Parts: sequence; C-alpha cells; structure tokens
Amino acid sequence: MTRYDIAIIGTGPAGLEAAITAKVRNKNIILFGMKDLSTKMQVVDHPILNYLGLPSVTGKEMAAAFTKQLEELDITITELKVTSVYAMGDYFSLQLSNGDMAEASCVILAAGVTAGKPYPGEEQYLGRGVSYCATCDAPLYRNKTVAVISTSAHEEAEADFLGEVCGKVYYLPLYKDEPALHHDNIEVISGKPLEIAGGMKVSTLKTTEGEYAVDCVFILREAQFPGQLVPGLAVEGNAVKVDLQMRTNIPGLFAAGDIAGQPYQYIKAAGQGNTAALSAVNYLGELAKKQ
Repeated sequence: MTRYDIAIIGTGPAGLEAAITAKVRNKNIILFGMKDLSTKMQVVDHPILNYLGLPSVTGKEMAAAFTKQLEELDITITELKVTSVYAMGDYFSLQLSNGDMAEASCVILAAGVTAGKPYPGEEQYLGRGVSYCATCDAPLYRNKTVAVISTSAHEEAEADFLGEVCGKVYYLPLYKDEPALHHDNIEVISGKPLEIAGGMKVSTLKTTEGEYAVDCVFILREAQFPGQLVPGLAVEGNAVKVDLQMRTNIPGLFAAGDIAGQPYQYIKAAGQGNTAALSAVNYLGELAKKQ
C-alpha cells in the first residue's frame, strides 16, 4: 500500500491551498473531496469582495480559477469520502467509503463545518448499530432491516448498495430532490430524525412521522462531525481545537478552514490551509530525523 506524505480531506479553499502548498514543496499527497469543489462555493452567485487577487468574483468563478490552478500543478481529486481517520503512531490509516484504506504520514482536515449536532443515541450506538459507511458495514446486516439518514443525493448510490445486500432499507432523505433509487426493497420515508434507540444494540429509529424497527442506522453526511471522524480529537462544539500552526492535539494531524472555527471566510480558510501544509512539511522533516 502506498503511504502518502500528506492526506488532505476537503476541497474548499483550505484544502485546495493546503494541496497546492504541499505539492509545491514536493510532497506526495492525496486530496479527498469533490471534483466540482466545495458546494459552498458553487452556490455563491454574488461577488466576493475581500479575496486578495480575485476582486469581485463569484463563488463559481473562484471555483473555476482554483480548478485551473489544480490542473496546472497536476493535482487530482479523489472522489471518495473518508469515514474514519485513525492515528497509528507514526502514520494515519484512513477508512474510505468504498471499503478501502489509505495511509499517510500526516493528515490535514479541511472538510468544512458540519451544522447541527449528533442525533440522540448516535454517539452512544456508534459501532453497535450506527454506521457512517454503507460499503464498509453492509455485509454485517445482510438480509436484515436498516435505515439510511441521508443529507445529500450524492449518498443514493450507497443506499442502492444497501438495497442489494439488506432485506429492507428505509431511506430518509434530508434534502429537497426526489430520490432516484433502484431497488424495490428500499422504502422512502419522510420526517426528521428524532432519536436512535435500543438496548445493547440499535433497535429503533424514531422520527417525527413514526418509529421504525431496524438493526442499523446508516448516517450519510457530506462531512462528519470532526470528533466522530477522528477518535480522540479535541473539539469545541463543531470546531477542531488548533494552535496558531493549525496543529491539533494529535501529533501529525492538522486542521484548517471552517472546521477550525469562525470566522467562516474564504480568505481566512486559504491562509490556514497554507499554514497547515507548511506545518505538515515541518512535521515530516522531524519524522525523518527520528528515523
């Protein structure tokens, strides 16, 4: 397995700047995100007035400029969601949404801020009937009944995969578009999640429209809460705690942009991405000295 120097999670301004800086410093990187970049940029049609060097551009125009720079530097985007990051001592193991693993000597979290908070019971039942990765955990629930809470149409492919493996799938979309699913055993349900309940393991998903007996609840968000993504990570609310060098409490793990707290500004995110990459490069240098 290839071990990358730096794994970067997120394709907003922070993640892209971190990737560019690391690439310029000749590091072997892998960048996880979406090829159309941050959703936050793609929906901004009004001019952004305070980004140095790109006066009065819209979010879409900024995304186009960023994409062009990535192409010039031959930086590719890996469109897989990172579902878990594990500190393994002198490297990190990243679990991916397709069931594969990736390794990197250090990691930069730049996945943006996740609104809201975990559902009641979500953290309690993690690993006991709550999962964030359908591809990884579907075989555990073969021919059983599961529920999917989905925040984006991008997650419908995972729900379809569950339909192939599980006996029954309740699909609860938290977005406006009509789901396009392809298996008769997938039932689209309405309402909002209220609680995940059970005994030793999950047995019930409670919603505003009713209760459903299930063996597992798959929660498919575009971005995970940082404390759930990385076990042992110090957070405050929905933000990762960092110092001025964007270092977290876990050696070799850095965070930048909205995930590191307010203000939520493109220019601030890009600057922090640059700092995080330089800190990661310095960390790699210290690792090399110890070997």
